[in-house]
Amino acid sequence: MATLLIRNATLLVTMDGQRREIPNGGFYAENGWIKQVGPTDELPKKADEILNLDGHLVLPGLVNTHHHLYQTLTRVIPQAQEADLFSWLKTLYPIWAGLTPEAIRVSTQLGLAELALSGCTTASDHHYIFPNDCRLDDQIEAAQIMGMRLHASRGSMSLGESQGGLPPDDVVETEEFILGDTQRVIETYHDPNPGAMVRIVVAPCSPFSVTPDLMRESAALARASGVQLHTHLAETLDEESFCVNKFGHRPLAYVEMLDWAGEDVWFAHAVHINPEEVERMAKGGMGVAHCPSSNMRLASGIAPIRRYLSRGVKVGIGVDGSASNDSSHLIAEARQAMLLSRVGAAVAPEIDGEESLMNARQVLALATIGGAEVLGRDDIGALQEGMCADFIAMNLDRVDFSGALHDPLAAMFFCNPVQVDYNYVHGRAIVSEGKLQPVELPTLIETHNRVALNLANRD
Repeated sequence: MATLLIRNATLLVTMDGQRREIPNGGFYAENGWIKQVGPTDELPKKADEILNLDGHLVLPGLVNTHHHLYQTLTRVIPQAQEADLFSWLKTLYPIWAGLTPEAIRVSTQLGLAELALSGCTTASDHHYIFPNDCRLDDQIEAAQIMGMRLHASRGSMSLGESQGGLPPDDVVETEEFILGDTQRVIETYHDPNPGAMVRIVVAPCSPFSVTPDLMRESAALARASGVQLHTHLAETLDEESFCVNKFGHRPLAYVEMLDWAGEDVWFAHAVHINPEEVERMAKGGMGVAHCPSSNMRLASGIAPIRRYLSRGVKVGIGVDGSASNDSSHLIAEARQAMLLSRVGAAVAPEIDGEESLMNARQVLALATIGGAEVLGRDDIGALQEGMCADFIAMNLDRVDFSGALHDPLAAMFFCNPVQVDYNYVHGRAIVSEGKLQPVELPTLIETHNRVALNLANRD
C-alpha cells in the first residue's frame, strides 16, 4: 500500500462541504485516496512519501471541462487572428485536414503539459476531426503517458458543405462509421468506476456540422452505454441564425427535441441563452463549460454565468481550443472568468438580487467542484476523506504573491497567473518542484513545433 502525507501547508483549501481553509494544513492518502484531512498536528507522522509544503498554498486539482488539444498545433494562424467563429473555422478546417496520428499524439501531450503546469489534474477534450487514419485511441494513449485524468470525447462531423453544413465534405465522416467507432471506443476505454483515469463521452460537434439524426442516435447510444453527452451550443449569433433558418428552432430548443436534455448533458459556451432557456437548463439538469477567453477572442459574447449560478445550472471552466484562446492555462482561464463576469455585471448589474461581482472563492468553486459536477464526477474536485488525492501546490515566496499573503487564495486569481510547483494525480507526481515529470518538456516542445510548422505549411 502506497501512502502519501502532505504537511505544513501555509493554507490548505479543501472545497469540501464546509469550504474549510486550514492554516498549517495537510492530508494523508493511501493508494491515491484521501483518508484524513486537517491541521498537520492531527495527521499521521509517517508515510512512504512525505511532502513538507511549508510556505505553499495547497488546493484541489483543477478541472478543465472543454478543450481541443489538437488545436495547440494551430495557434495564432495569421489568417484567423481577426475572425469570428464561422470565418475562423473555414480558415482552419483545410489545415486540420492534414492532421496525422503523430500530430494527435504530440498535441495531446503538449496541451496536457500546459494544463498540468497551470494546475489541471482532470481534462475533458472534444476531438471531432479524424482525417488520415487518426483515431481517438491516439489521444488516449498519449494522455496515459502524461498521467492525468482524461474525459475523451468521441466527437464527429457528418454535415458537410454539400448538405448545407459548415465543414468541407473532406473532413466529415459517415454517420454509420461515427456511431460504430464511438461504440468501439466506449467498449475499449470507458471506465465507470470511482477514480477512473479515462472516461469516454459521446460528442457530435455542433448544430452546424452534424445532422439531427446523428444527434438523436448519439443520445441513444450514450444512454445505452451509460456515458455523458457533450456538444457546442449557442456559441454565436451566427449559430443561432443557422438553427432558426435550417431547423426552425433556437439552438437549445433544437437539441432538446433531439433528446439532449438531462443530467448527463453539458454544453460548451452556451453564450446566447435567454432567461427562459436558463430556467429550462436548470430544470433539465444540463451543465455548461464556460470558455471566457475563446468567447472574447472570437467576439462571441458574454455567457450569462451569474444567471446560471443563481438558477442552479452546473458550471465549470473550459480553456477551449488552443487556436481560439490561444492557451491551455487553466488558472488564467479561471481568472478570466472572474474578470469577464464583472464586465457582464456592468452590462446587467442586477439579476434578481444576485451579487454582481464574482469573487475568487466562487471562481475556484467553478474550477474544482463545479467542473467535477459538470463531468458527472463525485470523486474529484475537493480535498476530503474518500476523494481522489488530486492536488496542486504553489510556493508563496515568489513575485506573483508578493504583497498578497493576507489572502493567498484570492491572490491566485487577482494577481498574475502562476505556474504550479506541484501537481499530483491520484497521489502521483505530474509536476514536482515546478518540473513536468512524465516527459522531457524541451523535447516535447521541439517535436510539437516541427509538427505544427509542417501542418501549417503543407501544400
